[in-house]
Amino acid sequence: MLLYRRHESADGHELTFAVNHLGHFLLTTLLMDRLKESTPSRVVILGSVAHKVGKIWFDDLHLTSNYRVFRAYAQSKLANILFTREFARRLNGAGVTVNAVDPGVVATPIAAPGRDSVSLVRVVFQSLLLPILRTPDKAAAPVIHLATSPDVEGVSGRYFKDGREIEPAPAALDEQTGARLWEMSEQLVENPACNGHTAPL
Repeated sequence: MLLYRRHESADGHELTFAVNHLGHFLLTTLLMDRLKESTPSRVVILGSVAHKVGKIWFDDLHLTSNYRVFRAYAQSKLANILFTREFARRLNGAGVTVNAVDPGVVATPIAAPGRDSVSLVRVVFQSLLLPILRTPDKAAAPVIHLATSPDVEGVSGRYFKDGREIEPAPAALDEQTGARLWEMSEQLVENPACNGHTAPL
């Protein structure tokens, strides 16, 4: 999700962070018991190369004072990789694997700037980038591979692109950051009244 202006969800969270991270965090953790009961089971998180330029703005997770479209997106994608690794750590030995995959930039309406973007950005995007984007079918292939292939059975906490494991950015390997983000995410989904402010540590 790319939003060229800052928006908030109904419960007061910056929308990019809410859709790309908090929603996934809440759904997956709510399913944790069922995942353990259904072993062997797998969780696949959609990442992005954008995580490499991301930073977790712990003092302003909802970017109330320094919102930029790619700052918000990169933060949410870094959060995806940190979540993957922390979730895998917490589920170690439980028979549940958690991995992240970068499917590439996909030619879907959500990838293309729409009415929320300035017209020049939209024109440049459509004329230069759309011809080289992946089709949804091609982008889905590495996701399906991680979800079903015996080649990755028992593999957890890793990051994949184009069918092979790659090293994520150093920021995504910071275990302290991953644990802190997990704790704050728990508080945020339990306390929607935070309304743009970080929950207490």
